[in-house]
Amino acid sequence: MYRERLELTDRVAVVTGGSRGIGLAVVTALVEFGARVVIADVLDEAGTEAASSFPDGRVSYVHLDVTDPAAVEATFADVAERLGSVDVLVTSAGIANHQPSLELERETWDRVLAVNATGTFWCAREAARHMGECGGSIVAIGSMSGELANAPQRQAAYNASKGAVHLAVKSLAVEFAEQNIRVNAVAPGYVGTDLTKQGVPDEWWDDWVRRTPMGRLGAPEEIGSLVAFLASDAASYMTGSVVLIDGGYAAW
Repeated sequence: MYRERLELTDRVAVVTGGSRGIGLAVVTALVEFGARVVIADVLDEAGTEAASSFPDGRVSYVHLDVTDPAAVEATFADVAERLGSVDVLVTSAGIANHQPSLELERETWDRVLAVNATGTFWCAREAARHMGECGGSIVAIGSMSGELANAPQRQAAYNASKGAVHLAVKSLAVEFAEQNIRVNAVAPGYVGTDLTKQGVPDEWWDDWVRRTPMGRLGAPEEIGSLVAFLASDAASYMTGSVVLIDGGYAAW
């Protein structure tokens, strides 16, 4: 019984930012539990290659800029028409920034918030429009940085964007509950991906490991398995939750 509740057989999932890193690990986990997945990303070459690596056409790729609400609306309408529904959404599209706040340009601030926070909202809203009478599950990829300040790493824009994601998740969970749509967030700590490494000096990596009680960085697959759980009926009484998965970093 319990194993069956983890199954996502033939459910349709959209994963934004699913071409690489955590997003691709999420795609892999959802496919292993039986879902059909649409990768929605701006990295056309990587997205097409990722989709083609899965057998039996279980994964397809569409180009999507999550900051464009018209494109988001059209994409979700097309997925629902082609595949019959949208049952699961995972918002993994994101960008990072490391820059002193006194030097942060308006364009950079706007871009980080647009992709990470506003893009999450646009996609969640459109997914909810196309979830049927049985409802569905929305899982946002937030961040430990939405719960604590990484001031030494100069991440004011990133922290603000992920904090916004976490509170939007709680708000949407309350609003969408009557439609049987669950909305949760996964908040990873330091995970060994290209996005994490972007613009980061080598000494920061050693410091992250030292400050993490488990003594290591996370693996994308560890995030993917948690997302798959939240997407499944095994998490049917969970909504409005922000789940830290950080090796204990935020615990001290």
